[in-house]
Order: sequence, then structure tokens, then C-alpha cells
Amino acid sequence: MRVMVIGGGGREHAIVKKLKESERVTELYCLPGNGGIGRDAICVNIGATDLDGILAFAKEKQIDYAVVGPDDPLALGAVDLLEEAGVACFGPRKNAAVIESSKVFAKNLMKRYHIPTARYETFTEMDAALAYLQTASMPIVVKADGLALGKGVLIAQTLPEAEQAVRAMMADKRFGKSGERIVIEEFLEGPEVSVLSFTDGKTVVPMVSSMDHKRAGEGDTGLNTGGMGTVAPNPCFSPAVAERCMQEIFLPTIRAMAEEGRTFRGCLYFGLMLTKDGPKVIEYNCRFGDPETQVVLPLLKTDLLTVMQAVTEGRLADCPVEFSAQAAACVIMASKGYPGSYEKGFPITIPDADWEHVYVAGAKERDGELVTSGGRVLGVTAVANTLPQALHDAYERVERIHFENEYYRRDIGQRALAAEEA
Repeated sequence: MRVMVIGGGGREHAIVKKLKESERVTELYCLPGNGGIGRDAICVNIGATDLDGILAFAKEKQIDYAVVGPDDPLALGAVDLLEEAGVACFGPRKNAAVIESSKVFAKNLMKRYHIPTARYETFTEMDAALAYLQTASMPIVVKADGLALGKGVLIAQTLPEAEQAVRAMMADKRFGKSGERIVIEEFLEGPEVSVLSFTDGKTVVPMVSSMDHKRAGEGDTGLNTGGMGTVAPNPCFSPAVAERCMQEIFLPTIRAMAEEGRTFRGCLYFGLMLTKDGPKVIEYNCRFGDPETQVVLPLLKTDLLTVMQAVTEGRLADCPVEFSAQAAACVIMASKGYPGSYEKGFPITIPDADWEHVYVAGAKERDGELVTSGGRVLGVTAVANTLPQALHDAYERVERIHFENEYYRRDIGQRALAAEEA
């Protein structure tokens, strides 16, 4: 089969590597891909949001199957366009991708269908939002309604911080149009869990749970990022918690979307907080998470293309999906300064033996060598029988990989290890 993957980050590299294992994949393309993905697929310089270019390429190469990775093309209707042209796709259509592209939609959906989440209010006027803050208890969470590369969520510890967050979104347009509407919600406490799931709109198959590390600094300090590392499975997500989430959150969400005429097919990401009152939804994503994908897909034992096609064709209930019982860890190597300003263009040295365990996110090829081109540059991973061993192996690989201005957290997985011991 001729398969194309849309996107050019670490998540897409993880998807490409897994699809490459399938005996049925004869040609594998990535649009636009990046300097590292080029080792595993044919990269084509067509942007992920260039829907006309993507469609023209799919027709030219007679693509049999497409996987749309990032949120932007999903929100723009990439799947709708490709399916209408006869190209089978993995990913939700535009009217279902709204579960991520509008936090207001998602919160209102949960309220209507009694899916547990944080108490919230939505605002389109800054003065009304600022007035509401005067009555709210701190800390509090301020979210941009639209897509913001995983950075549109600000946790304010004090009233001045919350006011600053509102002004940054609504007056300063820090996230452009995404911040024209905002959600202000209560701050939830408890362990966080990320659960990616395959769903065909009827059946939900959760993947291995994971624990993300969003803050830039060690000890979970500093600014929110797109993710500085992950481990899987998440020791806080016990079988009992998993069953409760299935009955109270996963299945109700899928049924709610179908009821709304927005049947969701693809990968639905559940960002959860395990509070003292039970599990609650922090956020939904309409696609594979990044960097969660980098620890979840290496544990998938079933052929990924087979599972994806079962999702597309609405027969997931008849497709066994098996995961390894091992553990996985991913450490993000970033450019110093991320998620703020940073320099790029530095050569990257990766030993040949470690390439198999590296997912490239922000790097391009220049004159035959790989150089940094983004904030999050590499995801360095390991799979082992235990989480301590996976973390040890991942950090050992990180020590062998070099580029100028590299930065990474040295405490990835420590919360998970503490939870395992408890």
C-alpha cells in the first residue's frame, strides 16, 4: 500500500517508524516531514496545512491511505477533503476535530452530557473576564479557546497573574484568534494521566497510559511547553481507575459526539486529572499526543496500519489490539530558551546505534548534516522491562547525543517512580 503521513514533528516520526514495520506498506511518504523522518520515509516539501497541495500529491501518487497527524490540518478539514476524493484516512473529520479546536465546545459538551470536568466560565469580553476573577479563588486556570501549539493554558497562582494571563490572550493577542474567546476554570489537583485511544465512533480501545512533563524546568517549574518528556505506563492509572474512566468518561464522550452528529473516528486523547472526587477531564486532543506517542507506539505489538484501517472502516470491535507489558521513557532534548526565544542551526551528532531510538521533531537537513530548527529538537526513547531501566537507558542515550545549546530535564519519570513506590 502507498501510505502518506501528514505532519513533520516527533509524533509523525513515531507514526512513520511504526508504519514502516508493516509488511503491507510498500511506499511511505511524509508531508512535509523533517531531516530525521527522511531516514524512514520519503519527505515531500508540502506543508501540513496546504490542503490543496496535499490533495494534488495524493492523486498524483495514487495514495491508498493517509494519516493526518497534527491538529491544524484536522481542524481545517484535511480528512473531509481527502475522503471526498476517495482517499481513506485515519483521523477525525472537521466537525469532530472541534473537540480540540474549541475548548469552549469541549467544555459545553461535557456539561451537557455530565462528563466530569473542572467548573468553568467562558468569556468573549476582557472586562467581564477580569470582573469574574475578582470573585474567583486562586490558583486558577486560563485557557485560550483555539489551538495554540499546546501552550494556550496558563495556571495562575495569584490574582495579578490571572489578570495578566487574560490580558495576554485577549488584549495582547498572544495566541492570535485562538485567544478571542477564553475559558477560566477551577484548578484541579491530583496526578495527571494521558490516555490516547483508538476509536471508530462506537468502540473505544485505550492505549497504554502515559505521564507527560509539561513544564520547562526541573521539579515541574517554569513555563508550559508542548512536553519535555513522557513515561508509560502511568503507575497512577490502575485497572480500577481505567474501568471508571471507561464508563464515566471514554464511552460517554464517544456517545456524546455521535449524538451531536459529530462521530469521532481516529485517535482521541484524554488528558485526565485523578482528583479526590474521581477522574476528571482536563482536555481532549483530536489526535495522537506529542510526546506521548513516542512512548505509546513503541509498546504497540499489533500492526499499526491494521488497527488504523479498522478504525476508518468502523470495525474496531473485531480488531484485537495488543500492547507490550514493558515500560517506555522519552526525554526531550530541546533548544536552550524554549518555549521562549532560542537559536537554531546547530549541527546534531547522533551515534548510528542510537538512531533507532530517536524521534526527530525540530531538525532539518543542511548540506548533508542534521541541524536544529525548532524548540523541541529530539525525543530520545528507551523500552525496557521496568521503568527505572527504561529511564536509565534513555538518559544514557541522551548523554551520547550532542548539539550546541541543548537543554533537557534530568528528572523525567521521577514522579512516576515515586508513585510506583507508594
